[in-house]
Amino acid sequence: AMEDVCAKFVSQKISKTRWRPLPAAALQPPDVFATGSWDNEDNRLSIWSVGDLGNVGLNGEYQGEPQLLCDIRHNGDVMDMQFLDQERIVVASSTGTVTIFRHHHNNQTLSANQRWEKAHYHVDQDTSCGGAACTGVICNNPEIVTVGEDGRINLFRADQKDAVRSIDNADSSTLHAVTFLRTNEILTVNSIGQLKIWDLRQQRNEPSQIFSLTGDRVPLHCVDRHPNQQHIVATGGQDGMLSIWDIRQGTMPVSLLNAHEAEMWEVHFHPSNPDHLFTCSEDGSLWHWDTSTDISEKPSFLHQGGRSTTYFSHNAINQSVVSAWLSNDPTKDRMEITNLIPNQTLSVNSLDVLGPCLVYGTDAEAIYVNRQLFA
Repeated sequence: AMEDVCAKFVSQKISKTRWRPLPAAALQPPDVFATGSWDNEDNRLSIWSVGDLGNVGLNGEYQGEPQLLCDIRHNGDVMDMQFLDQERIVVASSTGTVTIFRHHHNNQTLSANQRWEKAHYHVDQDTSCGGAACTGVICNNPEIVTVGEDGRINLFRADQKDAVRSIDNADSSTLHAVTFLRTNEILTVNSIGQLKIWDLRQQRNEPSQIFSLTGDRVPLHCVDRHPNQQHIVATGGQDGMLSIWDIRQGTMPVSLLNAHEAEMWEVHFHPSNPDHLFTCSEDGSLWHWDTSTDISEKPSFLHQGGRSTTYFSHNAINQSVVSAWLSNDPTKDRMEITNLIPNQTLSVNSLDVLGPCLVYGTDAEAIYVNRQLFA
């Protein structure tokens, strides 16, 4: 459904794209997103609007391209980015600095609101070139957790100058990504294929649990937690495989799914429709994984257009309790996978999904918005 996608060429390689969260009671689709760039002389954090509904085609489809509301220079590559709330965005830099930018809605400007210089660093904080890339950030307002190339985990609180907590040698390898499992627990993935759970209430600097990919120690680049079932976690790695984990049991993934032909950069469960999952890759593809249970009614390339009569847990008392993601072989007759970008060549570095909307950014110096994901 490429005709639903509008593109905007931005003359910068885009490393991150994030929808601004909607207010709790909002019924309208998201209309503002942020992007961060990398590998440019002058990297930027930019805020875009897709809310220009003046351009609606004959069939009600959206036609206008995203409009730049404001932007600001960012020192270093934008490595990760998360909205803290409607106004503030936390940005992780390759210099090791973590900055909160504020988007002033009244006059459409951005300003640096708070900064933790060299939150991540090699050797010691004082050497001039000691910064280590901050690779991942996750927010649960007012708390912010960051991870980095230095194997360090920081817990910050917005409006507090010093870190609430730092675990200096949390990992001997690079930490690539982090997510909250619940309020006091985080989960990290690292460059030797391990997934670790940390309880921030504990004063000890060791993980409470360690999981790992067997064998090759393939670096894991991204992680996301199922929004309703906190024990289900998806990760993606350097080999392009999608791994689904059940952190209640065992230390290995429940399923390993062949996905991309190169590094998987991001994985996201749809926040309100988690039977749908999205992944993007260095190979230029963006995949939509659909495990919703009515799949038996749809022809799928997994059984070459034939109709399958078996679909997941039709005899389960409460279907929603059993997640399709945890079935032994989720691809068997009950998963449909669509590449949303058939002809892309350069890396798709980031994606975000909210409501019916998808935004993604690429090394082809473009951002793309699809506002009718489930059309």
